[in-house]
Amino acid sequence: MELEYILDLTDEKEKKIYELGEEFQDVSINGKRLSYTNYYMQMAGRPYYGISGEFHFSRIAPERWKDEILKMKACGLNTISTYVFWIYHEETEGEFDFTGHLDLRRFVQLCGQYSMNVILRIGPYAHGECRNGGLPDWLYAKPFTARKLNSGFLDCVRKYFEQIGRQTRGLYFRNGGPIIAVQIDNEYMHSSSQWNFSRGVNQEFVFGGDEGDRYMTGIRDVAVESGITPAFFTATAWGGAVVPDCMIPMWGGYAYRPWMLFEDGTHPKTDEFVYQNFHKDGIESTYDFHPSYRPETRPYGCCEIGSGMMVGYRYRFQYPCKSVDAVANIKMASGCNFLGYYMFHGGSHPHGKDGTYMNDGSLPKISYDYQAPIGEYGQVRESFRRVKNIHYFAQTFQEKLCCMQTVLPEKASEIRPEDETTLRYAVRTDGKSGFLFVNNFQDHLQMPDKTDQRIRLICGKEELVFPITIAGSDNAILPFHLDIDGIDLVMGTAQPLTVLRGNDGINIHVFFVHEKMEGGFLFEKNAFVRETGKNFFSWDSERQAQEFYVEKGEVKARILVLSQKMAEQMYIVKKSGLIFTQGVILEDGETIRLESSQNENLIFTFPEEMKLALPEYKDGKQEGLPVSMNAYVALCDRKECAAVLKHTDECRYILELPDGCLDNVKDVVLKIDYIGDIGNAFIGSRLISDNYANQQTWEIGLSDFKREIRKEKMVFYISPLKKGVKLIIDNQMAAVREIAESVEEKILDIRLEPIYEIILKKKREFPGFVLQQKFSR
Repeated sequence: MELEYILDLTDEKEKKIYELGEEFQDVSINGKRLSYTNYYMQMAGRPYYGISGEFHFSRIAPERWKDEILKMKACGLNTISTYVFWIYHEETEGEFDFTGHLDLRRFVQLCGQYSMNVILRIGPYAHGECRNGGLPDWLYAKPFTARKLNSGFLDCVRKYFEQIGRQTRGLYFRNGGPIIAVQIDNEYMHSSSQWNFSRGVNQEFVFGGDEGDRYMTGIRDVAVESGITPAFFTATAWGGAVVPDCMIPMWGGYAYRPWMLFEDGTHPKTDEFVYQNFHKDGIESTYDFHPSYRPETRPYGCCEIGSGMMVGYRYRFQYPCKSVDAVANIKMASGCNFLGYYMFHGGSHPHGKDGTYMNDGSLPKISYDYQAPIGEYGQVRESFRRVKNIHYFAQTFQEKLCCMQTVLPEKASEIRPEDETTLRYAVRTDGKSGFLFVNNFQDHLQMPDKTDQRIRLICGKEELVFPITIAGSDNAILPFHLDIDGIDLVMGTAQPLTVLRGNDGINIHVFFVHEKMEGGFLFEKNAFVRETGKNFFSWDSERQAQEFYVEKGEVKARILVLSQKMAEQMYIVKKSGLIFTQGVILEDGETIRLESSQNENLIFTFPEEMKLALPEYKDGKQEGLPVSMNAYVALCDRKECAAVLKHTDECRYILELPDGCLDNVKDVVLKIDYIGDIGNAFIGSRLISDNYANQQTWEIGLSDFKREIRKEKMVFYISPLKKGVKLIIDNQMAAVREIAESVEEKILDIRLEPIYEIILKKKREFPGFVLQQKFSR
């Protein structure tokens, strides 16, 4: 039976948009102005949709920084957010270190070199699953309380901030640099971390704060006095955390919470995947959204949307990749004009100089992979490919989208997470045009496909009826009255991706059709689709891509429609072309590189002038693709790597790597499948990686340890799974023995996966690309 939902947009009143004032703007030395309205950020006076991903430079080998920044840019992000952990830089009081993996200045300069904005989160308290929440151990011994405005703490903070000020001098927006914002403290008066000094004894926590706005503004003043001068300051806002009027509130949302389990070990379903209106005064929401300000007086932006989650000792789960683009869809539709993810790139806790482990609590000592879209060693995951399409959409349509308000169906925000029947949808509109958002994902629940459903939008005298079929766990963004170079796309059941600026004056508008959705385009009556002779076009679900032209008088537009699979393989290069690959594309000035774990890559380019100096695909034009899409194959000499694993004692193994296994490749990822509780990998006496078993393959990027591997073998200790454990105390001399009914551990499989790289360098004399070899094959 067909279900119909109705949403009336007729009486929605236009929101009042105004600039926030002096504390939320700055002008660079080249005359560019950055400012904030109560709705969105502006760059040079135009709406700017911020897309930020958390990337902790101090948790990633500096040799990887450049390419990992480029991966985030390739995914459509325009901003990188990073914690500056105090304990890393001043582990010993008075001894500051900003070298190697702690080189803050070099990292920020790299971000600027590749046109990525930067948000610094400088603390002094950070959390970030760092030891003591980022506070140095030596603060525990001081005769004053940390996170209070006493002279002792402020003196220590000032010395630390002055070091940050020196490292970032000349790198702020006003100087023409990439740093646009700075976050002060984190979740002040909301959360804290354990002092690891006393962990396991009295479980003592870092002070959580009680001085409200006075503390936050006081710490900000110390930052400014220390030379930390961003365009604006931000503060985390959730959970009742303090947000002074002089700071931009930043929100977040996590659907997978290791800190929140029921007594039986299960996890509750959350309301993270229910549409809300976070920019409406008097909001009545089932969501934990209780701002200290009127919502319409401040923009709704996020700094911690969960794009992954750490595996806790008690909560071993596999993070669903499809949740990331689903939550981006939800936040965007709910009024968010700044998507900020935590973490977007995983990392590794560094070792302390005195052998101290820098992790927090019961989390892995080294691994902070976070199951993020980009893994601990640069692994690109399904979530990266899926959310990339939403980022491309946001960047392309940012000037329209930022000004649009949220409209929800009646009681949409009251949908219970357990409800797998009611269709979840919302609209963002400017009163004339807009986007229909649909979500069919729910955490901790497998949603069924929604079929034969309709959404009727009433726009005054006009009614638009969207036929909806959407797969379980999928989400979609569908346009209505979208301007296609002067031609009105009345409605479409295909998601907008980007617009390529055609050299012939005819722009190319790119869309994709979601799996199981019947893709279609309905244009205004005066429009004419060449391929159909009418004003509409229907997607052929048997194809991977289709192309058509639409005209109205002298106006012409070119439309490229992709399958969801093809869209997830798409990268925008040089802002004028597309490359499709299962690998990842890194664009660096005149150079375009392909990184892939496959030694043979099938690559497609669009439009025709996007030529690659690679062997053309011998089967010619591949079936299911338009003739304007070129097909190529990129071949690398296959690197045969076989590791030898020796079982040396209970739970212990030695790994022998073949000579030269790291030569002539970009990296080699060691993959381990095992049965056990915790996996630990050592080189010499140094723990290099650990893994809480969750039935996923444990991965280690070996290029980070190239020097050590040449000198010493890798040793694995698999902490076993134990059942029926008893502690036997049968001696007055405090002897304790552990007895278990059963013990289980085993390495099931261990393999090496080479990572290849090919460089495609643009030739100046013609609009194509030529192959260069970076590594001998």
